[in-house]
Amino acid sequence: MSIETTLYSRSNNKCELCTSTENLSVYSLPHSPNETPNCAVLVCATCSDQLQDNTELDVSHWRCLNDSMWSLVPAVQVLAYRLLHRCSTESWAQDALDMLYMDEETKAWGDAGVAEDHEPTLDVNGVALVAGDAVTIIKDLDVKGANFTAKRGTPVRNIGLSDNPLHIEGKVNGQRIVIISAYTKKN
Repeated sequence: MSIETTLYSRSNNKCELCTSTENLSVYSLPHSPNETPNCAVLVCATCSDQLQDNTELDVSHWRCLNDSMWSLVPAVQVLAYRLLHRCSTESWAQDALDMLYMDEETKAWGDAGVAEDHEPTLDVNGVALVAGDAVTIIKDLDVKGANFTAKRGTPVRNIGLSDNPLHIEGKVNGQRIVIISAYTKKN
C-alpha cells in the first residue's frame, strides 16, 4: 500500500491539521526518523503552502491546531507542536503549547525540527533555555501591571521563548508574564 493511500485511509480523506477535504497531498516531516506513513501527514493546499520555513504564517488559519494537536498520530502531534512554536507570539498558541502532551520520544522528534535561528536564551549560569523547560526565579521580581511580586524560588514550568533572547514567558500565580532570563536558573 502506498504512503498516500495509507494517509487517505488514516485521515478519512481530510487534512490532518485543518480537516479540509480539497487539494490534499502528502507532507513528509523534516527531521523524521524514516520515510514511512508514520512520518508523514496528509495536508490541504492551504496548510502545505504555509509549511515552508520562510513563509509568513496566517496565524488565524492555524487556530485549527487547538484540535489537531490532540491527534493520536505522532506525526500530526509533531507537526502541530512545530507550528505552534512558529506561532508562539500569539497567546492562544502559547496556551496550546502549555497544554500539549507528547511522550519523550515524540517530543524529541518535534524539537529536532523547531527552528533555532536566533540567539540562544540563557539562564543566570549561561545554560541555554528552550521552550518547555522548567526554571526557578532567583530574585524577587515586581510584576508590572499585575500587582504582585514573583518571589525568589518560585518554579516556572513549561516556559516559552520570546522574540527577545533576554526574555522568557511563563505562568506565575496563574498569570502569563515576561521574565528576564538572567533572573532564572534552569531546573
